[in-house]
Amino acid sequence: MISLGIESTAHTFGVGVVDDRGKIIFEERDMYVPPIGAGFVPNDLANHHEKIAAAILKKIDMEKIDVISFSRGPGIPNALMIGSTVARYLAAKYKKPLVGVNHAVAHIEIGKLKTGCEDPVVVYLSGGNTQILAHAEGSYRVLGESEDIPVGNALDVFARECGLKTPGGPEVEKLATGSYVQLPYVVKGMDLSFTGILTDAVKKRGEGAAMEDLCYSLQETCFAMLTEVAERALAHTGKKELLLVGGVAANNRLQEMMGMMCGDRGVKFCVVPEKYAGDNGANIAWTGILCKNSRDKSTGIIQNWRADEVDAFWV
Repeated sequence: MISLGIESTAHTFGVGVVDDRGKIIFEERDMYVPPIGAGFVPNDLANHHEKIAAAILKKIDMEKIDVISFSRGPGIPNALMIGSTVARYLAAKYKKPLVGVNHAVAHIEIGKLKTGCEDPVVVYLSGGNTQILAHAEGSYRVLGESEDIPVGNALDVFARECGLKTPGGPEVEKLATGSYVQLPYVVKGMDLSFTGILTDAVKKRGEGAAMEDLCYSLQETCFAMLTEVAERALAHTGKKELLLVGGVAANNRLQEMMGMMCGDRGVKFCVVPEKYAGDNGANIAWTGILCKNSRDKSTGIIQNWRADEVDAFWV
């Protein structure tokens, strides 16, 4: 079986082709980058995806495709609608079955595929999501999450407020060479909060604090909070693997902190390869194969579709 996957939850329109052995046959994506200092405008994302879709999809031999998979949610509705519309058109034209995929679950499954991780505690971090998950009783249960903005969004907004390029995470990582400046540390049991940290960091920048110090401190504080919650999840579940996925997973300092914690606990530490950390169609194509036989045949987009609402029967 060969699956075509279409990703369009946010800034990236991606297409992937994957077979049922997990071999990635094709993968291409294009990311919308807003002007410096500007955020993502939903209509701009939709316009970008609409313009780029045909150029990527014309490279695919649709006669070799067995199933059409697309990111059904969570995500920005304007962007999700483009991917959904394209997928429906292809499924109807070529008479292929259509599978709606949960974006968060797709990040987990590509991470497991590429690392060999089997039953991990999952740390899923991106511009739109911050969650600690583990599979139990048929679905990926959320053990902890951000109570407000995701950590990736906090890094992006800080970078934007300080005149850095988007996405902001890599720019913050490059500049994180200074000394520690005190920032709020907000862990509430298994949950976290990043808005106060962001507000304080932007305020301190306005008061003249050095960018190198603030970038360093922002990373150290946020990543220490995440490492604390991840360790608590490992202790609670007794699982022996930790899997780091999502766009923020590419951060070297985050990997170092999580790796040290896992080493101290005797836990296997796995990180999704950087190529598949960000949004891409291969994630969706592979997960489409896994969930093709789901009892849920609905294909309408769901802006706030949570991973713990998915029947992960294949695990």
